[in-house]
Parts: sequence; C-alpha cells; structure tokens
Amino acid sequence: MDAVWIVDDDQSIRWVLERALSREGFDVRAFGTARDCLSALDGAAPRVLVSDIRMPGESGIELLQQVKQRRPGMPVIIMTAFSDLDSAVSAFQGGAFEYLPKPFDLPKAIELIRRAVAESEREAAAEEAILEAPEMLGQAPAMQEVFRAIGRLSQSNVTVMITGESGSGKELIARALHKHSPRGAQPFVALNTAAIPRDLLESELFGHERGAFTGAQQMRRGRFEQAEGGTLFLDEIGDMPAELQTRLLRVLSDGHFYRVGGHQPLKANVRVIAATHQNLEERVRQGLFREDLFHRLNVIRLRLPPLRERVQDVPLLARHFMQRSARELGVEAKRLSDDALARLSTFSWPGNVRQLENVCHWLTVMAPAQTIEAKDLPPDVLAASRAPETGASGVPAPAGGTGAGPESAAPAALPGAYVPGSTSAGAEPMPEPPRPAPAPFGSSAPFVPPAGFGAPEPLYGAARVGATTGPTGVAAPPPRPGWASLLEAEVAQMLAAQSARGGEPPASSDVMDLLTRTFESTIIRTALRHTRGRRIDAALRLGIGRNTITRKIQDLRLEDD
Repeated sequence: MDAVWIVDDDQSIRWVLERALSREGFDVRAFGTARDCLSALDGAAPRVLVSDIRMPGESGIELLQQVKQRRPGMPVIIMTAFSDLDSAVSAFQGGAFEYLPKPFDLPKAIELIRRAVAESEREAAAEEAILEAPEMLGQAPAMQEVFRAIGRLSQSNVTVMITGESGSGKELIARALHKHSPRGAQPFVALNTAAIPRDLLESELFGHERGAFTGAQQMRRGRFEQAEGGTLFLDEIGDMPAELQTRLLRVLSDGHFYRVGGHQPLKANVRVIAATHQNLEERVRQGLFREDLFHRLNVIRLRLPPLRERVQDVPLLARHFMQRSARELGVEAKRLSDDALARLSTFSWPGNVRQLENVCHWLTVMAPAQTIEAKDLPPDVLAASRAPETGASGVPAPAGGTGAGPESAAPAALPGAYVPGSTSAGAEPMPEPPRPAPAPFGSSAPFVPPAGFGAPEPLYGAARVGATTGPTGVAAPPPRPGWASLLEAEVAQMLAAQSARGGEPPASSDVMDLLTRTFESTIIRTALRHTRGRRIDAALRLGIGRNTITRKIQDLRLEDD
C-alpha cells in the first residue's frame, strides 16, 4: 500500500485524516511533532508527507527543508490557515507540492493526496530508470539494432569500424564492445587521431626510445603497449596521416611494430576498434585513405544513428543528463516539464547526444525554477524548434517527419522544425467546421470559443511553407483571424453598445472586469480540463504560481464547474 505520513500537533486533524485515508486504502502513520517524523524518516520513507505549518518545536517549513535535503523527490503537502498565506508562499519556494487550507473539505484533501501519490510514483519510476540505466541508453529501434550487434560481438575479438556523426557516442559503443568481450578485464585505451599533431602522433601510437628525437629524454611506451591484452580505440581514423596509415596497416597485418628510434620489434596483442564521422569509401576514391587499410579495419561495421533518428530517446537521455549534471554540481536535480521535453524532441540536434548533454548542463545552471518549462530552454534550441503538432493519437510528430535524417525531411522544412499544413496529392481538403457564436460576456453560459480561437501563430511562417500553396500549386485559403482579432471585435461591439445608450462615456463601466474574468476563466477551465483537474499541473503549464491558480479558482467561482 502507498504510505502517507501526517504531521500535526492537533490530534483531531490527525484522527480525521488517518481514518479517511485508511478507508481509501492508504497506509497511514501520524506524528505529533516534526522531530518524531524526522526520527522515523531515518528508517523508512512515505510516498507523501502531509504536515501542518505551525507546530510546537520545529515548524512545517523547517520540516520541509530537512525532508527535501534527505528525499528531494518526496511530495510534501503543507496544511495552513488562510491567514498563513505568506508562509504558504514560503513553503512553495521551499519545494512544497501544494498547500491545504484549514478548514479543508475532506474529499478534496483526499483527492489532493492521491495526486501527490501519483506524482511520487512517476518521479520514483523516472529516478529508478535513471539509476538502473546501463552504460548506454536507447529505446529507439535503431539503437536496439546497435545493442543486438554488440551482443553478437561479445565473444569475438574481430576488428570493428564504428561510423556516425560527431557527438553521437561512438566511444561509448567502443567501450561497450570492450567491456562485453573476452578482453573486458584488460585495458581500454582511446586515442583521437585528429587531436594529436601529426609529428607527435607516431610517438603517441608506438612510443619512442630515449634520444629518438629532440626532447626524447627517456623511453616512452605508446598506446599499443599501454593497451596490451586489451582494446585500442582509434577515433577519427579518417584523419590519420598517410605515412601513419602505412605503419598501422603493418601492425594489423603481422602484429608487430617498432618504437620510434627503436630496432627491436614488439608484438602487439591488441584488438583495434576504429571510428569515424567521415565517408571512408569517398576518401579512398580521393586517394586520402589507403584502400588496403580500409579493408583491414572494415571487418565489421556498426553505424551509430544520429539523435534526430532516435527522437524517442531524447526524454530518457535528457532526464539522465539532468540527474548527472545535478550530481556533478552538488545541487537538486531539476525537472523538465512535458512541454519542454516535447520541444526538445522537435529539435534536430546537429551536435547529437553531446549537444543534448551540454544543454542539460546549461539548464541545471541557468534555468530559474526547479521545473523547467519550454520558455526556459536555451535561445538556440527555441529558435530552431517549435511546439510539436499532435495528430489523432496525440503523439508529437517527430522532427523531420519520418525521423530518417535530413535526406527524408521535407525540402521546405527548417532544421529541426515540423512543418504542418502539407497534404498528400489528390487529398480532399477537410471542410471547415461551423463557428458557434460565443456566449455574451457576463452571461452564465460557458464561453465556447469559435474554431481557430486561441490557435497559436506558427513560428517562422511555417504554416506558409507547404501550406500557402498546395501540391498542385493552387493557393490555399487565407488563415483564419487569430483570437486577438476576435477579441478586438468583441470589445468594439461592447463599446458600441455603450455608445448607443448615451453619447457621453459612462461614469463607471464593468467592461474591463467582464473581459478579464471571462478571459481568465476560459484559460483556467481549459487548462484544468487538459490536466483532468490537477491544479498544480495546470498552474505549471500556464506559467503561474500554485497559490495563484487556487486563488483564481476561488475568486472566479470555478470550483462548482
């Protein structure tokens, strides 16, 4: 059963909540002081903690601070009277899940605790997935193929060539191949051949004898000797100078090499794994890479897909990097909202997984709140991505359409942007639904927005790309007026009605109040329907405070809707 702990010095409050929650199937423990709760927290932990804010000894705010230090992901609900609103604000700033005003309605309190338990389960599942994650993360079919190939090669010492774009994680694949091979207990040595000056690269690979060249004051073992019995990973092999390609070919052919300035052959018992982001076949045709070396290295080839071909993995990778960045910086891990994750999934990620990791590190340092919204993302990500369109299934469309890389993306699409509005050739356009007239302002009938009301303006004119002209070249119908135009017309109508009643402006008018209340009511009702009544979720999606949405619901009398 889900455990809920109650902390309150009022015995009657503890008794009522304990009985009600027990009837709902929760495992409940009650404490009269914060100190008793903290002592129990040393040996166990609940799903949700519900605490009064004012108690003898340590207050609920102090309890909240200590709980967040020990269990950052645990939802804490603070109970408070209306007069303690300032304290409730302080509680939210300290990480409280929600506040429960006294006296409270028992069914609503139970529902709030249920939402907190559900949130705790989601956070625990995400944290468990991250903590139990293997050395590589990936649920996309393309990554599963890579994992299967690693499994097939687990008992082999064959030479492997890994191809993939920069930042896609080629070294991680090489380390996995080494770890799951018979050489896994021996050294894994990596060398980026593009990062070493060409006049030093030979010494780095094969070592040198004392006095072999100016500055060689002592003998030095090269990477082949350092990797003896294990694996040598040669990254960016396509940039290796031609003279070193010849020496590497000889080592792969007969298994022997010489140190620079040396005369004694050394045997190399090393498995070589190479990687490149370049097209080696093309470099062979251009005479920049030896064909015989290419065939020596290209025994087994693994292609690592770019991140844009595995957008399903972006949320999993992002959460993993957010947790890791928080651990490295010694801070509490921040949470990415669903909208932020959806926006990240529409970005093209030219820098691949390395770029995503850098973005998550930037967010850990720069994001202003613990919950990261889409507006908090780095400017370059926002500038090259857009809010995802959803189809009939409600699943965001992946960047680039099919997710097969830039070759399959629509020609007119911006990098990383999903371009809506295009239709298949010969398809009949959908008929425009009738627009119901909105209810008069101030009436008791709910406001029903007309079709197109509230539709966001597309970024970068994306709706015009592929939508202004159809596949036959015929101009599409002009876009519907935005909600601001409809609002402007409504205001003009209300002011005209005032003028019709008298030429002079009225001494007092409620136009602004009516418009504001209807505007706020419509936004909050829509958000609550979208989140199925979860106020905190609705507040986060609207970008307002949790106490703000509660106050608005009360002021606008939306609780009875």
